[in-house]
Amino acid sequence: MRVYTFSEARQKLAQLLDLAKKEDVVIRRRGGDEFILSRRRENRSPFDVPGIEVEGVTADDIVEAVRFSRSQPWRK
Repeated sequence: MRVYTFSEARQKLAQLLDLAKKEDVVIRRRGGDEFILSRRRENRSPFDVPGIEVEGVTADDIVEAVRFSRSQPWRK
């Protein structure tokens, strides 16, 4: 995390925005207040993941695996 004064940040705003894509940037004002500039993450579900190609696995195989995992004693 890099720290810049307000004056530096004002002069290098475009560069700081590019840097904030990779890491948080701290901007410090004369009075000591600090602000963090960071990239806004997309508002997506953590379950929104890309699928995978699986050959030979049927819906019945998946249902059987889920039923098996739910029947295990460690689950209770």
